[in-house]
Amino acid sequence: MGKRKKILFIALLTILIGSVFIPDIIASAVPDSVNVPDVNISFGQKGSPKEYVQNIKIFIFFTMLAILPSLIIMVTSFTRIAVVFSFLKTAMGAQQSIPSQILVGLALFLTIFIMRPIYAEINDKALNPYSEQKITQEQAIERGTKPLKDFMLKQTRQKDLELFIESSNLDKEKITKENIPLTVIIPAFAISELKTAFQIGFLIFLPFLIIDMVVASVLMSMGMFMLPPVMVSIPFKLLLFVMVDGWYLMVRSLILSFG
Repeated sequence: MGKRKKILFIALLTILIGSVFIPDIIASAVPDSVNVPDVNISFGQKGSPKEYVQNIKIFIFFTMLAILPSLIIMVTSFTRIAVVFSFLKTAMGAQQSIPSQILVGLALFLTIFIMRPIYAEINDKALNPYSEQKITQEQAIERGTKPLKDFMLKQTRQKDLELFIESSNLDKEKITKENIPLTVIIPAFAISELKTAFQIGFLIFLPFLIIDMVVASVLMSMGMFMLPPVMVSIPFKLLLFVMVDGWYLMVRSLILSFG
């Protein structure tokens, strides 16, 4: 205890001496020619309307950048393609062999390929006229969303669309393809895409499931219980997929599924 009190006393004495002499040492070391700038932080200053408008535009721009990935996923063909590729990787049992980055990249470029006519129509009818100041911002938004609406409505089931129309308390008699809101189309389109992707995934699983069952039956009949059937079936799955040119058939079916 005596040793601890001695150490504590020395520490307190050091702090006391430092608080007395260190400010004088620093003041003498800093030359008089060095000017420290004053920092003035003030709140509530009034700005011009132009500055407020510019700040709002910047805020809207960064908000759009933040929600851009969600828009790409929810209003394009990306959802169906990505889910189908995920089912394919699971059915083949090659979760570690096929990197997810490659499948996501392929799904992204297939999305760009499928959505290219829609992007071109939006660019011709909305973006270019608006940049040339031939139409207003409201007209550009209306013309730009119309191709997306048409694309999503073609892929959306009527049952899913009616679900969100009824949940939104909208009048069915007054709802048309032109005035139906995007807040109704986007969720209906999303669940329709998920159902279509699950249907395609079921068809993908069937041939690989048959191979797993055959391999498991052969191994059990031979008494090789310790050998995992998955390890033996993967080469046969890969062989079947290569022989039927699986990637060509998969990509072709996905492109044709969007009409």
